Amino acid sequence: MIASTPEGSRAAELFTDRATAAARAIWPVRPADLEGLLATLTPAQASWVRGHGFKAAARRHLAIPAADGSIAGVLLGLGDGPDRPGAEPASALLGLLPPVLPPGDYAIATALDDPGLAAVAWGLGGYRFRRYKSANGEPLPRLVLPPAADAALVCATVDAVSFGRDLINTPSNDMGPAELEAAARSIAGRHGAAVTVITGDELIAQNFPLIHAVGRASPRAPRLIDMVAGPPDAPKVTIVGKGICFDTGGLDIKPANAMLLMKKDMGGAAAGLALAQMVLATRLRVRLRLLIAAAENSISGNAFRPGDVIASRSGKTVEIGNTDAEGRLVLSDALSLADEERPELILSFATLTGAARVAVGPEIAPYYTDGEEFAGTLDRAAIEVADPVWRMPLAPAYESWLDSPVADLNNVAEGGFAGSVVAALFLKRFVRNARTFAHFDIYGWRSAAKALGPKGGETNAVRAVYATLHRMYGRT
Repeated sequence: MIASTPEGSRAAELFTDRATAAARAIWPVRPADLEGLLATLTPAQASWVRGHGFKAAARRHLAIPAADGSIAGVLLGLGDGPDRPGAEPASALLGLLPPVLPPGDYAIATALDDPGLAAVAWGLGGYRFRRYKSANGEPLPRLVLPPAADAALVCATVDAVSFGRDLINTPSNDMGPAELEAAARSIAGRHGAAVTVITGDELIAQNFPLIHAVGRASPRAPRLIDMVAGPPDAPKVTIVGKGICFDTGGLDIKPANAMLLMKKDMGGAAAGLALAQMVLATRLRVRLRLLIAAAENSISGNAFRPGDVIASRSGKTVEIGNTDAEGRLVLSDALSLADEERPELILSFATLTGAARVAVGPEIAPYYTDGEEFAGTLDRAAIEVADPVWRMPLAPAYESWLDSPVADLNNVAEGGFAGSVVAALFLKRFVRNARTFAHFDIYGWRSAAKALGPKGGETNAVRAVYATLHRMYGRT
């Protein structure tokens, strides 16, 4: 247990800051170093390793018995040579162990390139979502935090990402706009942030017509959640998250198989909440604002229709070419509000397009920005923290695809080409005053278990963006 972690912390379940003689050793090892390591073990243990044919191949592990038959430690293979481009860094492979080890305390016994990343990987690899299980399962194995790791940052990262994953994994019957509001208020309460919420028809009165239009067909009222914290004189950083708590597609209804994962359509809001929690927990020197446009894209007699023309907060009118392109509509009103404050940086997170998955697959977060300095810092940070991103073009050649004969712009382009690019161009129309704008078209889901987490909800790009903000602005 780590005394400084908050009540209910996932980090408190997965880490200890007290090294004891009872802690079992973890020996991360490359093939070239295996014989040297075996020479430090007992002859019986070395024979055990050789007898099991363990060669220290990447992602392989082997438990080593003590004389009494208990587990003395665990070998973790790191594989040969330098890490392959795009592969998980060797330090991140520690995340493979928590799901397969019995309860108890473990300590890293051989050097790793990045002990902090190894600890984060342990915490993220040990994540599990058991809210709807009738049994709690066994206690999780705990890692003695490496002395070289930044314990506060490790714990803040694991807690924030786990929180975001929990939100995405929660089914839509228990995760609507009101529950997203409650999640924001829980973070605000822990960190002294101010929260205001505009709900239901009040969205019309306060000029958020697109958020209202998308959410008005659901009995669960749409809302704009606005959280502010941090020193007033610090650089202004605003996060905008898409909080579509379930997406039927509206009157352009999705087929049944396309709705199966639509509980994750609020993944942008979950990512924004996770990032905000990390920023506040580690006291980055920013004036943070978090805006979540929360709604359910449902169907009823008052649902918005294909062909409708709806005014936006900015004054631009939008022709609805497809009601299933609703995320960009709610984001546009929130982005307009964010832009009015002329912040240093606006970051939007959204599970916006299937085209993004076609472009880069489920494990890479494509992003769009006009900020060269931000992009360069982000690309380097993403590699170092093993949170992959890929920069995509805000291509001016496609701007005209958003033209409408009856309104200022359409919410979709004809033909279906460059869907993620077109969506980003749509959003960019609503940002004029911010110094830098970056949009992340995330998947919000891990399609298969890997070292950094199980299959399920994922806060793509959050750790990479946090590392970028840390480098840009530092801590207070």
